[in-house]
Amino acid sequence: MASSVRVDRVVSIDIFRGLTMTLMIFVNELAEVKGLPWWNYHALAKVDAMTYVDMVFPAFLFILGMTIPIALEHRLRKNPSVPALWLHVILRTIALVVIGLILANAEFGSRSLMGIGPMVWTILALAGAVLYWNVYGRSARYQTLFRLLRFSGIALMVAMFAIFRRTTPDGHAAWISTSYPEILGLLGWTYLATVFLYLATRRWRWAPLVWFIAMTALCAGSTGNWITFPHGLPLYLWPFGNGAMASIALAGVVISGIFVDTRGGKQATLQHKSAMAISFGVLTLLLGWLLTPLGISKIRATPTWCLYSIGCSVLLFTLLFWVCDVRRAVRWAAFSRPAGENTLLTYLLPDFYFFIASACGFTYFSKHANIGLPGVLRCMIFTALILALSALLTRLKLRLQI
Repeated sequence: MASSVRVDRVVSIDIFRGLTMTLMIFVNELAEVKGLPWWNYHALAKVDAMTYVDMVFPAFLFILGMTIPIALEHRLRKNPSVPALWLHVILRTIALVVIGLILANAEFGSRSLMGIGPMVWTILALAGAVLYWNVYGRSARYQTLFRLLRFSGIALMVAMFAIFRRTTPDGHAAWISTSYPEILGLLGWTYLATVFLYLATRRWRWAPLVWFIAMTALCAGSTGNWITFPHGLPLYLWPFGNGAMASIALAGVVISGIFVDTRGGKQATLQHKSAMAISFGVLTLLLGWLLTPLGISKIRATPTWCLYSIGCSVLLFTLLFWVCDVRRAVRWAAFSRPAGENTLLTYLLPDFYFFIASACGFTYFSKHANIGLPGVLRCMIFTALILALSALLTRLKLRLQI
């Protein structure tokens, strides 16, 4: 049985991304709920353990890797210019880092130095991002308005970055901190690193697997302090980091090469694809087990955390591919589809809620329904409301794309 999948849109990727986004919203809200078993929170840095919460970010990295060959090959078919492609990649990286820096610095702004509260600053900066990166219509009648909105968005972001000031521990005024670019920034730098490796060797079929092995080896060597040069290097100089995030994204590239034909080559059977993917997933789990002496920790970015997360993502995606792309059973995931197709907007909606609530002094939920089962139910309702709002805004043509 041969499986043919249209390259431009693989349904299981959207659904996997939507389910991951749904879980992310839930666990981020759950972090404020007290009295739950330890496995409902991130594992502590000093503990050799990982929870399902620690696997959410790796799932995003894995999906990012899966989409890279599809998106880049699609762009190259439309425009074979490599410089134009690299311009797109660099601008996309900058966009993710910029939004990440806004979120990372949100709570550190100084009202006395900026003249506005940090929550208001963040709302305005994110509003600028939405105005600039929104996908506007193609109607010639409104193009002037659309250009004005885009210009307003970038002007607002530039203004917010220009006025931002924070107070350092020693009492001095400082500008934006770039030490931690938040999850979106980490995704941006990993995207740049993975694209660089993919494009440099895209004509070699086995290159993604070789790069995956190399990044896993770098992660193991760095964690064991056998390789020291990545330590302390900023991501804008060495976007590969200690190899952990890049290895997860490259695993996504490997699985994308198995399931999605981006080059128009001979189609493998579904059984062959599934066997290769499951074998890869099982091997990563086994390798992760063998590397447990190096520790298991998301915060320390150990190879076992990477490999266990990869193995679970591979096996889950293989199941989703069979259910959604082969059997065409997708209605069950309708609740999460908007989150998977309009991911950046859905990602920002909880942040908008938090910053608006904080600016207004609304603290009811931080003091009520934040313990045990009532807290879990509150998180489930919050997640459902965010997904519903995302679906509504998507229908209203508010869609962010970078």
